[in-house]
Amino acid sequence: MIAAETWHAQDVADVMRQLGVTQAGLDPEEAARRSARHGANELRREQTASPLGLLVGQFKSLIVGILAAAAVVSGLLGEWVDAAAILAIVVLNGVIGFYQEYGAERALAALRRMTAPTARVRRGGRSLQIPARDVVDGDLLELDPGDLVPADARLLKSASLQTNEAPLTGESQAVEKRTARLELPEAPLAERANMVYLGTSVASGRATAVVVATGMRTQFGRIMDLLAGAGAGG
Repeated sequence: MIAAETWHAQDVADVMRQLGVTQAGLDPEEAARRSARHGANELRREQTASPLGLLVGQFKSLIVGILAAAAVVSGLLGEWVDAAAILAIVVLNGVIGFYQEYGAERALAALRRMTAPTARVRRGGRSLQIPARDVVDGDLLELDPGDLVPADARLLKSASLQTNEAPLTGESQAVEKRTARLELPEAPLAERANMVYLGTSVASGRATAVVVATGMRTQFGRIMDLLAGAGAGG
């Protein structure tokens, strides 16, 4: 298989061959097999704590317990300044950790709201509207103005396509897309003009694209992993 980061540097024919799909799209039976192999096209939903739970959780670590014990000992010895300083450190650390985790939780929720509920794909020569969670690697997406892109995909055909990639790259203006392969495999994400990504949307034009990554294997999925790690490390 082509390395996940170099689909943009491959010719359309090579991408189609590697993904085992024709212009008619996947057979429904093959799509079902791929769905069973890779799982649903969904961003992971982890159980989240309430704000109060997040705050309390900041004071459950071993180091906090040690500092609290040190503050108590200092107080018993009459070292009130030291005790107050230690308690201030504990409280400040807890507040900072809470805001980090709470911010990460809100960001994860916002990312999930950017995913598409449905997708139009070509399977077995037919154009079908399916739940976005059923999209698999190799599916041919049919994209129209206003559509949310349901997965990461390599463009096959494009007619004046422009996408809004602000949620992913921060680019405020619509980005013009084209199908030609890029010469640089190491091209940064914002410069991969022949790719469309989960969580972005079609500003104008139309296109057909072949799915190369779904769910947590998408660029959005990677961002969610980073945010979840940042929250857990808070």
